[in-house]
Amino acid sequence: MRRARITYQKAYHHVMNRGINGEKIFGTAELKQHFIELLKELTKKFGIELYAYCLMDNHYHLVLRSTYNNLSAFMKELNGDYGLYYRLKMGGKGYVFQSRFKSTLIENDSYLRMAIIYTLLNPVRAGIEERAWEYEWSSASEYYKGRESEFVSIKRVEEIFGSKKELELAYAEWTEGELPVLETRAGSLLGTEEFIRDAIALFDRRKGETKANVRAKKEWKRDLSQILKDFEKEKGIKLEEVNFSTYSGKRIRAELLVKLKDEGGLTYKEISEIEYYKDLQLSSLGKTYKVFKEAKK
Repeated sequence: MRRARITYQKAYHHVMNRGINGEKIFGTAELKQHFIELLKELTKKFGIELYAYCLMDNHYHLVLRSTYNNLSAFMKELNGDYGLYYRLKMGGKGYVFQSRFKSTLIENDSYLRMAIIYTLLNPVRAGIEERAWEYEWSSASEYYKGRESEFVSIKRVEEIFGSKKELELAYAEWTEGELPVLETRAGSLLGTEEFIRDAIALFDRRKGETKANVRAKKEWKRDLSQILKDFEKEKGIKLEEVNFSTYSGKRIRAELLVKLKDEGGLTYKEISEIEYYKDLQLSSLGKTYKVFKEAKK
């Protein structure tokens, strides 16, 4: 039975998953490093703000913000891609992860602090290291170094804690065995009574909506200008300078179409209103999308 779960645009989450039957799915440095590389790639692709991560031998923890309300899509690709890699490297058949990922909805900075500290203290609780920042396979050592990270939102974490000393005090003062998470019909929640009450009420309202209404009210749409900017940077082009009547121009437009639909969550109608597609019929957009996707397989 699938767990109940609620999320929304820009929601904070503590996410974790385990290897099936306690299997050590991150048992080597190579496996851990590959998972981290996937995090780098997919947090950028899905616009996920990652605040903390920790990889243990048989499970992982992430603290993140689902900026565009696409947590499930992000996790499906992360777990799926890693599962394929793990089986390719280690052999065996069947599932790699124990179940669908577990996600706890977090209220605000106060509770976000708790989730980050809990996540980064995993190797200390396990007796692997005496200090969180000494563990190689977490983000604990990345903060307050005066440099950017490729994929961890360091500045946001530094804002939450204020200083390196405050972060180290938070490690030292943590006495809770587990996070004070409340299990509800809306899923796992971490926050005040008011936050929990509001989250359950939102869950109940959404549960009463028809599937059509849920689709119509889909909340996440990646910022269009950012998608176009990222695409131009990736391709080394300026879209306004592309001649879309040429073969190469049509191919660029088709590739952008797939990105707008898959990563941006835009409908064909919404895409048809973008200047690069105004000369195309909706049916042409659908056909172009399918043909390009098939060609990429």
